[in-house]
Amino acid sequence: MSKIESFLNQAVAKLGRLFSAAKARLCQLWQKLAPHFKHLSFSKAKSFVMSYKWTILLVLIILYAGNQAYNYFFPAETKAGGPTTVTTMVVEKKDIPLIIEATGTIVSNGIVDIRPMVTNTVAKIHVKDGQEVKAGDLLFTLDNRNDTANYERLKALAEDAQKQYLRAKELVEKNFISKAGLETSMANAKATQAAARAAEVQLSFDSIRSPIDGRAGIVNVFPGSLVQASNVVSTATNSTSTSSVGAMVTISQLNPINVQFVIPEKDIPVLLENQLDGEPIAVKVTVGDSGKKTYEGKVLVIDNQVDPSIAAVRVKAQIPNNAMTLLPGQFARVSMIASTLKDALAVPSEAIVMNPRGRMVFVVDKDNKATSKPVKVVYEYLGQSVVTGIEAGDRVVVEGKQSLRPGGKVREAKAAGDSKNKPATEKK
Repeated sequence: MSKIESFLNQAVAKLGRLFSAAKARLCQLWQKLAPHFKHLSFSKAKSFVMSYKWTILLVLIILYAGNQAYNYFFPAETKAGGPTTVTTMVVEKKDIPLIIEATGTIVSNGIVDIRPMVTNTVAKIHVKDGQEVKAGDLLFTLDNRNDTANYERLKALAEDAQKQYLRAKELVEKNFISKAGLETSMANAKATQAAARAAEVQLSFDSIRSPIDGRAGIVNVFPGSLVQASNVVSTATNSTSTSSVGAMVTISQLNPINVQFVIPEKDIPVLLENQLDGEPIAVKVTVGDSGKKTYEGKVLVIDNQVDPSIAAVRVKAQIPNNAMTLLPGQFARVSMIASTLKDALAVPSEAIVMNPRGRMVFVVDKDNKATSKPVKVVYEYLGQSVVTGIEAGDRVVVEGKQSLRPGGKVREAKAAGDSKNKPATEKK
């Protein structure tokens, strides 16, 4: 506190004590003079006033001047009609990113249940729990003795039928057999070859290979286990969409990995407009409660239908998982810049006043008077609201609007900080 402020405070305190003492003395004087006023006549009062008129006028002038000086140097901010101390900001046109926030689930980019195509026993297991595998890697070998023997038998028959066909061609040229016999021999050769190929396919089912790159889960069979042909897979729309029950092992592709979430129906037009521009929508994903690391990726697909039960549409995005720290089923928070509002007017959300007629803000004119303007909120995020109904360059009241009335005088406390003028840079 400066010396001038200290002096003024002391002066105010002394002046207050002086007024209190004067009030007490006047009360005492009134008690003494009150009995005499009963005998005071109008003529005596008029004579007294005329005798001391200049003195009385001087006292009134001094009291009036003192009252005006006191109000000037020490204005009563709380009294009716006094200027209200407010904090304002100047509205400017800016490009505001339209951010949509959602919660979702980490899902595998590809997940396959390994199931046998034939009923057989497991002869050998070539994969371990949690092992990284490539497409085409051998996972299991079933007992193939019967299928191998059947294939070799049919292969031998096919080779013999082919030789019979070639011999029949030579005999037809020498007119030893008819062309009908040649055609029968050719049909027999083709049939045996097809049977051999079918046996070869059947034999291949005894060697089970990985169809995708990924990580193996827990192996559910052992050497000697009887496995049965089954292709029944229960599916759902969440991260565990493919059940591993009944599978020999489940292969999940973890790098890259996907995140699946839903967005409200009202945000669909903005996403589709951005998608039509040809540029993929960027997303930022944080996983778990800590949110220490942010993964950046792109939107893969927006579903082709809205779920009417929740009035939302499913969206799938892809993010890198080089460190293999993300697993299907984890909770994820997603934010994406769906679009950009060009030349938008943003104000702090606390500057908006709600009343029965809607939303409004107080705008300060050049005479430091506040006027109310109705506004419409177009977009709101992280304490910032994009509004229409005001102009660039308007001084909007941010703080102190509680006791403010339209037409009331205001005075600036301090300029609003830069943090209030910054647009939101990260939504729902």
